[in-house]
Amino acid sequence: MISSLSSFGIELGFFVEEYAGSKGRFPPIKRREKKSLYIATIEKGHSLVNALIETGRMGTLGLVVVDELHMIGEGSRGATLEMTLAKVLYTSKTTQIIGMSATLNNVEDLQAFLKAEYYTSQFRPVELKEFLKVNDTIYEVDSRAVDGMTFSRLLNYKYSDALKKVDPDRLVALVTEVIPNYSCLVFCPSKKNCENVAEMLCKFLSRDYLNHREEEKGELIKSLRNVGHGKVCPVLKRTIPFGVAYHHSGLTSDERKLLEEAYSTGVLCLFTCTSTLAAGVNLPARRVILRAPYVANTFLKRNQYKQMIGRAGRAGIDTAGESILLLQEKDKQQVLGLINGPLEDCHSHLVEEFTKGIQSLFLSLIGLKIAESLGDIYQFMNGTLFGVQQKTLLREKSLWEVTVGALEHLTEKGLLQKDSHGSPEESRCHFRITKLGQASFKGAIDLTYCDTLYRDLKKGLEGLVLESLLHLVYLTTPYDLAAQSEPDWMVYFRQFSQLSPAEQSVATLLGISESFIGRKASGQAIRKKVDKNAVNRLYLSFVLYSLLKETNVWSVSERFNMPRGYIQNLLMGAASFSSCVLHFCEELEEFWVYKALLTELTKKLTYCVKAELIPLMEVTGVLEGRAKQLYSAGYRSVVHLANANPEVLVKTIDHLSRRQAKQIVSSAKMLLHEKAEALQEEAEELLRLPADLPGLGGPGSERAGSHAGDLALR
Repeated sequence: MISSLSSFGIELGFFVEEYAGSKGRFPPIKRREKKSLYIATIEKGHSLVNALIETGRMGTLGLVVVDELHMIGEGSRGATLEMTLAKVLYTSKTTQIIGMSATLNNVEDLQAFLKAEYYTSQFRPVELKEFLKVNDTIYEVDSRAVDGMTFSRLLNYKYSDALKKVDPDRLVALVTEVIPNYSCLVFCPSKKNCENVAEMLCKFLSRDYLNHREEEKGELIKSLRNVGHGKVCPVLKRTIPFGVAYHHSGLTSDERKLLEEAYSTGVLCLFTCTSTLAAGVNLPARRVILRAPYVANTFLKRNQYKQMIGRAGRAGIDTAGESILLLQEKDKQQVLGLINGPLEDCHSHLVEEFTKGIQSLFLSLIGLKIAESLGDIYQFMNGTLFGVQQKTLLREKSLWEVTVGALEHLTEKGLLQKDSHGSPEESRCHFRITKLGQASFKGAIDLTYCDTLYRDLKKGLEGLVLESLLHLVYLTTPYDLAAQSEPDWMVYFRQFSQLSPAEQSVATLLGISESFIGRKASGQAIRKKVDKNAVNRLYLSFVLYSLLKETNVWSVSERFNMPRGYIQNLLMGAASFSSCVLHFCEELEEFWVYKALLTELTKKLTYCVKAELIPLMEVTGVLEGRAKQLYSAGYRSVVHLANANPEVLVKTIDHLSRRQAKQIVSSAKMLLHEKAEALQEEAEELLRLPADLPGLGGPGSERAGSHAGDLALR
């Protein structure tokens, strides 16, 4: 999105700024000349709105566009989105909100919450036909038919007995009707299934497929080897020559980018993918096949089904798009309910997501002075989506009781203080945010972990090990990821035994010994009680620490026996959390020592490459693999890229399309303009006459003013 909008920004005179992961400035730079377009994730968008409220700049926010608005009903991210929109509505009467979705049902609730007009259209640039396949028969979905479907055709493909055993779903028949001349997506229930299906298809595809754009497929494998530090996934190595690849979260960002580019240009004609591709990536196809009506072991929801089949039909390329859902006889009735039923309702998760929802909201309302009394907070809650849906969502307690309960919980945790006047349940009862509460709110820390983080940082001050980065990395390893991880004890023991004495002292400080890990690795019973979360967190710290030392996802992936995509997601999570911990420490004077250390660490975690590549990777869309290519070709800085000729880039850099080259140049120009303007504004600020200058407004003030003006002009 940032890459594609940067060229508009340059032509039309506005800035495009990225707010994602650890990127984005708080508060945002105040622009006097040009306006800014912020492209933000849900979490960073919330922090951005908080920063604008805090600095009294909400009046400068003209428009908020929310893509995929139905996400407001999905867990903690939905709760964060709801909080953001509720704050915009409450604090600004001039900001317009536009929400967009293709899969919303209970629109009335969202209309009431957003005080919105409703516009809907059935228009689709390319017609979509939906089909179901049971055994060898294909039915067309038809809402006018008695049972919602009508017979379309029988599959006409000669299957050997061997092929029937390996491909009972007849996928080979379905994909060969469209590829290689048209594109095809096959949605699979799991990541492993994606890889297995890709390999199975290639075993039975004709050798003729190898000739289709053979040279470009060879170049793609070469590019994958470059970004993989000399390694290519063996599955991709076998499937790409046939124009087939898998697409799921196990891929690194560089791999995903290369594969998506190859698919968009027709070098690859088929992706086997998980449902995440439907939500996040614009990769349409002539035919979309859903291998089963399940995501993992859970039956498909209608809005998930709609998202997936929505990928069928490419505007400007195809005249029609089609989806085929494969099902067993046993699932037939449930599938008919799925395709003919309404979309699922969108419900607020503000109270269900307790620490990331209502508690986090109340802390920020009081911290930002939006609402500080019980009565005002209750009034705010009535204006949320939860407030609109309270009769449906609340069974045992009233909204008032829920509000009082959440505020009491925050007070007990030491994040809020009650004013001495008025009882806790009186509407005039006022609250103040504590220092810990302010730090948690400013750092956007999940309140489940804020006191643990405080204790860990405090303990770290007692013996902070700075001979290596391990101790700091441990302090910025995300708690939620540690809680979900399960160490490989043999790997853990091997890594532990290779630590230097200084690094081992970090483990000692946490109460974890080499003998404890050794006994776990050999399966012995352990009586000594050790903090399981600290043990898991230290293990993930080893992964991150290895990555920072080597900057090679592949070798770290092999050493820890973890998917390379998972390791990269861990790195991104750690960079983001490191940024949060930095903001947390900035609010607490006792943690002043961490500020400079975490500023540098956040940068290292964000890029995790050799120092010379960091300036190039600041340009949106330039990942490590591309940065290496550009650096080798002599492009060493943002200035080089901003002044590059896209045509020369295309000729110089392997696997770079003209469109991508233009986007890189536009993004670099945008970044350069932003930096130049920020420096210019800083210079003007330094030379501006202070409004509180003694003598202004008194006798001789005119003269004093003219002298100051002369000075500023010089």
